[in-house]
Amino acid sequence: MNKHYVIGDIHGEYKTLLKLIDKLPKDAKLIFVGDLVDRGLQSREVVAYIREQGYSTVMGNHEVMMIRYGERFALHLLADVEVDMNNTWIRNGGIETLLSYGLLEKAEDGSYQIIKDAKAIEQLKDDIEWMKKLPIYLELDTHHSSGQKVVVSHSNISKVWMIRNDKEKQKELISEALWTRDKETSDEVEIFNIYGHTPQKNAAEITDNFVNIDTGCCYYSLESEEYGRLSAYCVESGEVFEVLNLASAVIE
Repeated sequence: MNKHYVIGDIHGEYKTLLKLIDKLPKDAKLIFVGDLVDRGLQSREVVAYIREQGYSTVMGNHEVMMIRYGERFALHLLADVEVDMNNTWIRNGGIETLLSYGLLEKAEDGSYQIIKDAKAIEQLKDDIEWMKKLPIYLELDTHHSSGQKVVVSHSNISKVWMIRNDKEKQKELISEALWTRDKETSDEVEIFNIYGHTPQKNAAEITDNFVNIDTGCCYYSLESEEYGRLSAYCVESGEVFEVLNLASAVIE
């Protein structure tokens, strides 16, 4: 039986992703916790690779920001309307994403010039349309070794799992699954939740009820050697595989 490997937040670190995949079995079933884009310099390549390979991924909060502000960027650029370069997405890694699509160019003085490239705009729009269809969570077709149902989400979904079928509470469900930093779980919910969103300094956080597999791939501290890892959790065995990102990580 092919095993399932859930991979943490990539944030545009394409080369690190390939390095991690090389460590996994060739027949591994890969699932991603979202935040494929922003901060790293190869978001376009990450999205293209995951789309081409047909891998499963849930939506992350950075996909939400890219949908909201990236679509507006493309529409305004095509219409020759002034583009807003002061928004939440831009301030949280959107600049690096637009650089990867060839829609921005960095000048020697550190400023950015907008590039109106029709092909690049169409690719951005197409990727955004793909992102709009990503699920908020995935229930895997396998169980954890503890016997619990495995649910993959971007952030901790266990506290709102009971309302997932309540149409009137979908906004609450989505907000929690995309944005919460809370790692508390509900005793009423018997799921094993694998998620990311909140970077862990040294290693994935593993408990009886959840795994936070975000190990801060796009960050690296030379002094403390914290963060800067991309990790994968094997659902069936509980093993964690990781690679260190030194080549293109943000040095802090």
